Amino acid sequence: MNIMVIGSGGREHALVKAIKKNPLAEKIYALPGNGGMSLDCECVNIKATDLDSIVDFAIGHKIDFAVVAPDDPLALGLVDRLHDAGIKCFGPTAKAARIEASKVFAKELMKEYSIPTARYETFCDPEKAMEYIDSQCAGKAANACSLVVKADGLALGKGVIICATREEAKKAIKDIMIDRAFGKSGERVVIEEYLEGPEVSILAFTDGETVVPLVSSMDHKRALDEDKGLNTGGMGAVAPNPYYTEEIAEICMRDIFMPTIRAMNARGATFRGCLYFGLMLTKDGPRVIEYNCRFGDPETQVVLPLLKSDLLDIMMAVEDSRLKDIEVEMSRECACCVIKASAGYPEAYEKGKLIEIGDTGEALVFHSGTRLENGRFYTNGGRVIGVTATAATLGDAVKSAYEAIDKISFDGAFCRRDIGAKALKAKGRQEGLWY
Repeated sequence: MNIMVIGSGGREHALVKAIKKNPLAEKIYALPGNGGMSLDCECVNIKATDLDSIVDFAIGHKIDFAVVAPDDPLALGLVDRLHDAGIKCFGPTAKAARIEASKVFAKELMKEYSIPTARYETFCDPEKAMEYIDSQCAGKAANACSLVVKADGLALGKGVIICATREEAKKAIKDIMIDRAFGKSGERVVIEEYLEGPEVSILAFTDGETVVPLVSSMDHKRALDEDKGLNTGGMGAVAPNPYYTEEIAEICMRDIFMPTIRAMNARGATFRGCLYFGLMLTKDGPRVIEYNCRFGDPETQVVLPLLKSDLLDIMMAVEDSRLKDIEVEMSRECACCVIKASAGYPEAYEKGKLIEIGDTGEALVFHSGTRLENGRFYTNGGRVIGVTATAATLGDAVKSAYEAIDKISFDGAFCRRDIGAKALKAKGRQEGLWY
């Protein structure tokens, strides 16, 4: 089979490494890919949002199966275009991808079908949004008015702003709706109540009927230790998430996962692909924080190394609506992924720094923002490279991941030093607990 993977990050590198294990995957192309991915497949310099060129390439190279990984081409309808060209692929249609591409769509879906989430209001007028913030903060202390402001559209994972005060919430409205920090994605906003509790990421395969959640994970969004600094695309992750028990998993399947799939079917937007559930485990039960219409990054880098079943077989089963016939088995080990980033990320950063990679042992190395030139790797993005280690216990996985990431260096490199610390300290849970 000729396989095509769309995207250029660590997530896509993890997908390529997993797909390579299937003997049917004779030739794998990554569009556009990155420097490190060229070690595992052939990279083709076509942007993930250049739909015309991607379709032409797929037809010209007789692609048998395509995997569309990033949110932008999914929202633009790349899967629809590939299907029209007679090419099978893994990923939702544009209509189904709205579950991530529009926060307003997602919130209205949850409200209509009683899927537990935070209370919210939506606005297309910044003045009305400001007035709503005043109403929510009335009678509260200046530093005791927590709200969450979300840009409606896609914003590279940075369109969600957690605000601790009235002033911060109003500044978020100004940044998103008036100054247009995220362009057209900020034409509308969602203002939510602030929920508290452990966060959980769940990646689930679904063909629109069957839902198969993979092992839970815990992302680390903030740039700096102790969850300080700006929001990023993700600085690391661990799996499994010790807060996600079997009991909670059953509740989520009953109250969130299956109702979401049924709601999408009822909307005429059947979802086939990987549906990401961002959950908050509140004192009142699990709540949906967000949906993503694709694999998460870096969650993919910790979840796929624990997948014992064949990824390509699962993906083809999803496309053919026969997921119920496939056994999806996870390892009972633990995994930790640590990301090394460029100085200044997630704000302005320099590119072109020489990357030195030493002996990383058995850890998996996933390239994200790298380019290859004359046999050497150079930085070419904010999140540059990540490593994932697996072990019988989370503590050992964390230790091995840091030993490996410390063998990778470039000028200005930094990483969080506390990936997995919160999970390891989870009250009343043992370090080696899988579920």
